[in-house]
Amino acid sequence: MQGKANVARAAMAMAALAALCAAALGSAGGRSPAAGAAARPPAPSRAFEFTYAVHIRGIKPGSRVRVWIPEAANTPSQRVRVLSITGTLPLTPRVEPVNGDHMLYAAIPRAAMGEYHATIAYRVTRYLRGEPRAGGAPPDPPSTAALQRALEPNKLVPITGIPAQLAAQVAGGQTGTLAKARAIYDFVLKTMRYDKSGQGWGRGDVIYACNAHRGNCTDFHSLFIAMARSQKIPARFEIGFAIPTNAAAGPVPGYHCWADFYLPGRGWIPVDAAEAWLNPAERSFLFGHLDSDRVEFSRGRDLVLSPPQAGPPLNYFVYPYVEVNGKPYSGVTDRFAYSNLASSRRAIRAAGKGAGEPPQRQSAPLPSPNRG
Repeated sequence: MQGKANVARAAMAMAALAALCAAALGSAGGRSPAAGAAARPPAPSRAFEFTYAVHIRGIKPGSRVRVWIPEAANTPSQRVRVLSITGTLPLTPRVEPVNGDHMLYAAIPRAAMGEYHATIAYRVTRYLRGEPRAGGAPPDPPSTAALQRALEPNKLVPITGIPAQLAAQVAGGQTGTLAKARAIYDFVLKTMRYDKSGQGWGRGDVIYACNAHRGNCTDFHSLFIAMARSQKIPARFEIGFAIPTNAAAGPVPGYHCWADFYLPGRGWIPVDAAEAWLNPAERSFLFGHLDSDRVEFSRGRDLVLSPPQAGPPLNYFVYPYVEVNGKPYSGVTDRFAYSNLASSRRAIRAAGKGAGEPPQRQSAPLPSPNRG
């Protein structure tokens, strides 16, 4: 009986898969822009101060406490300067060797206080990121090991089974990496819905995305990455924060993420499918470009920190991670804020892009609304 049930479930899954592909392939142009929508002129750069604050509560005296906080760092798309690090945590800089993620680490062998806190203030200049021109050296040349990692599965990002079958039907007939990646991007936009209702979204679980056809930025880009990797296209996950543009200063409610795929001879090409779904007029722009209204904090999934944590690898790393007596600790709150530098305010007003929705915390049992 169980064998028959498994066959029936497999048949139902394949039927759903066929219907999904037919729906996507039936409209090559994908989701149309909203009536009257117009793409904004992208600002070439944006300068702002960004504050990352952490508060740890409820520590029992004598406990062993370890804290990891992601640290923004220089990349080809952003220049970062740490203005100050204040608080009661003895933070030191570390770099994780696999993905090159920067972080601040504190170890307290025997806690003398019940609360600890830290605030990191940055000055960031973020640049409009565009598709590298043909013939030029890629600005961020990857190692052979990095490209190989970008072809491998993650715990929640399989590259066989349903995502591979979807990719074969959507991109298998396309010629060349760029055409395949664009077909996958269009498919994600056509078949996914930006919807944070219920539970299961926000983890970047590809099987959930395939079954539910909805989620936030983590789910959109995990599906894109899984399908791309199954077609032997290296793809990677990046996460940070979207900076609102509807005010000169204010809170940043939570994270935003995006993806890159590797085009030989051109380098890493960015995509932001979730933002494209929310702003259909920017659909073409966000395949191959990223606006300057963001800051990156880390790359990769299934992360082992520096020094290694006692707990399991992190699904992603954008919020502080704390262990008390060798176990993950949840008594942590955080707060993020930004303030435009004067040189950027005129450009932001001219661009006219509003703020998105606040993203959710990955550790929340009942996720709050997110920008994603």
